[in-house]
Amino acid sequence: MSVTHVLFDFFGTLVEYSPSRTEQGYPRSFARLREAGSGLDYAGFLALWSETAEALDAEAERSGREFSMQTLARAFLERAVPRPDASLVRDFVGLYLEEWNAGVRYHAALPPMLDRLGERFTLGIVTNTHDATLVHGHLARMGVADRFRAVVTSVEHGMRKPGPSIFEHALAVVGARAERCLYVGDDPAADYRGARGAGMRAMLIDPGDAHGVAAVDRLGSILDLERRLVERPGEAGEAGVEAAP
Repeated sequence: MSVTHVLFDFFGTLVEYSPSRTEQGYPRSFARLREAGSGLDYAGFLALWSETAEALDAEAERSGREFSMQTLARAFLERAVPRPDASLVRDFVGLYLEEWNAGVRYHAALPPMLDRLGERFTLGIVTNTHDATLVHGHLARMGVADRFRAVVTSVEHGMRKPGPSIFEHALAVVGARAERCLYVGDDPAADYRGARGAGMRAMLIDPGDAHGVAAVDRLGSILDLERRLVERPGEAGEAGVEAAP
């Protein structure tokens, strides 16, 4: 059965990024923390931030429930400063995300590729994130926000990949059957196995062939997708080309 819908992961798929919570450098976030009365030095700030985030991540992995940046910041600030209030949480999240974004990089060739794919397929995004404005903001800055029929984020849906709930929700939003969808991502568990578990075809961006997926399901780069789906659709297994409704 032909593919009519192509759904994408975002971070690591449509944009390159650093998943590190510390390496980007956070002088403005740290300054706001000190202004609020924290006695932590810079190394202590990063260590406590990482420890708090890792604890929430571990719980999210167990439960499948996503947490927000506000939840993370509040849990951190309750340990880092005396009597944090809502305005401090808001300020800290805003500053931290601005500095974290230094690690995000765009593919210059992606917007025209999405234009061409959008003529043949209905496009959507299904992504894990702790802050939906990050995804929507980057899509707007890239000039591609209108290419996607739906943008489904784990923090808005409440559940994260690889659980089936977020994929099933996305299918309902875009109005597609699982067997007519191809999902493209870079994480073997959350993206590749998660999408396949929800009944979709999946391709994994894995330029080093580190995860042992079949060659027909492996991409060296997101920019290889067009060739695989349009120019040589036979390489995409069952994923033939059919115009989107």
